[in-house]
Amino acid sequence: MLQAVLFVIILLIENQVMCMQKDRAQKRRDLKGRIMLIHIKNENETAAIDTLGAELVSFMGDDGFEHIWQGDKTYWGGHAPVLFPIVGALRDNRTCINGEWYEMKRHGVARHEEFTVTEQGEDYVTLQLTANEETKKQYPFDFVLTVSYYLTGSSITTKFTVKNADTKPMPFCIGGHPGFNIPIQSDEVFEDYDIVFEEKEDQKCPTLDMESCLIDFEKTNFELDDTDTIPLQHSLFYKDALVFENLNSTCVSLKSRQSGRGVMMEFSGFPMLGIWSAANDGPYVALEPWTGCATAVQEDDVFEKKHGMRTLQPGEEAEYAYTVFEI
Repeated sequence: MLQAVLFVIILLIENQVMCMQKDRAQKRRDLKGRIMLIHIKNENETAAIDTLGAELVSFMGDDGFEHIWQGDKTYWGGHAPVLFPIVGALRDNRTCINGEWYEMKRHGVARHEEFTVTEQGEDYVTLQLTANEETKKQYPFDFVLTVSYYLTGSSITTKFTVKNADTKPMPFCIGGHPGFNIPIQSDEVFEDYDIVFEEKEDQKCPTLDMESCLIDFEKTNFELDDTDTIPLQHSLFYKDALVFENLNSTCVSLKSRQSGRGVMMEFSGFPMLGIWSAANDGPYVALEPWTGCATAVQEDDVFEKKHGMRTLQPGEEAEYAYTVFEI
């Protein structure tokens, strides 16, 4: 009888230990997936930034509506990743830099790295990533990437500062990728929304290959013919993003024809703009200001020759910013 009781007690203890180990393991997974959220606010808006990738994960007004896509992996697991030192994909995820071959996944290294908070106030935060052993395996340069977020009125500004801390010229691209939830109101649908440019546009959007993720500037996916408005429908994104370059406009809105609500982005300083949603009818749209884009079908694999590539000399730095307004 005593042996049976002891056996039961031992089983209970072992089960409790296993539960505690499982709980600790789950906490480690949570910490690995999201190290820290930084919260900022002003009289109108609140925002949250993940130190992993310096990614904006929340932007809300005083009505409590969450504008930033919340990463439902059914459609897309991101929120607003920082794209550096490439935008889009390389051919076979490989590129040649200074005569050596490197592997780098889509949208680059920054979104997978932990940033350090260097400055913070109630309505702003600055985060920084310095090149490390892991980034140099993919991108062999000493760099300092600073990402700052500022709340002003009913807007949030994202500012990128790229510094070449190396002794050789440093080519790079940079971009934003914020996804925005639509519809905003429960009585609306995706198709009630428009993309509206501040100026009328004539554009031929190049085609993105769905398999290779390369961009083909000799094939047209979509055209704008002296218009400022694109009525939204999911089929627009069945062939990936709409890619615009050298627009007349420096502002673009995503807004409802019914309520007039939505967001507006000011992106002057970025020569390219991607507009994207998931090909499986995701309930969001990403407005993406870029300095460059995916490797073109017509290009070779030399990194510094990629379309839109910028180059910083040793010690030089460059700034790029975009602002999202709640409307």
